[in-house]
Amino acid sequence: MIRIMGIDPGLRFMGWGIIDVDGNRLRHVASGVIGTDGAESVPLRLCELHGRLQALIREYAPAEAAVEETYVNRNGSSTLKLGYARGVALLTPAYEGLPVAEYGAMKVKKSVVGTGSASKEQVTMMIKRLLPGAEIYKADASDALAVAICHAHYRASSLQVAQGRHMA
Repeated sequence: MIRIMGIDPGLRFMGWGIIDVDGNRLRHVASGVIGTDGAESVPLRLCELHGRLQALIREYAPAEAAVEETYVNRNGSSTLKLGYARGVALLTPAYEGLPVAEYGAMKVKKSVVGTGSASKEQVTMMIKRLLPGAEIYKADASDALAVAICHAHYRASSLQVAQGRHMA
């Protein structure tokens, strides 16, 4: 059995989800959203994200983590802030000693729903089917669980690629 943490980066809302994988069986452990106060400075919000992610990692003890890759949008400032949050999402589990994999949104959706163009509603519906009993309050948590499930499907090849980059 392996415990995986999925992370959907965001500065305002960062989704997180923990699943246990035993062969082909998936089990929801916990999920939620880390929210930050938009009135606070960006550095303080990043510290909040880091501290809360670190506490979750220490509480649930995942063996691996997976982070959704971000896309570039028209608003450069928003893209940059999302990049900051993504940096925290990559750094925190790595700092805690976890191998970290990255997956694009289309790959995540395809692995969970069967199509890379699935809507957030379709992803949430499939998460509820794949992880019975998981209560999803925000799409960010559903997205994070989808990242964890994607990693469960692709983890062997993704970790080999990540380790190869690290050794080079």
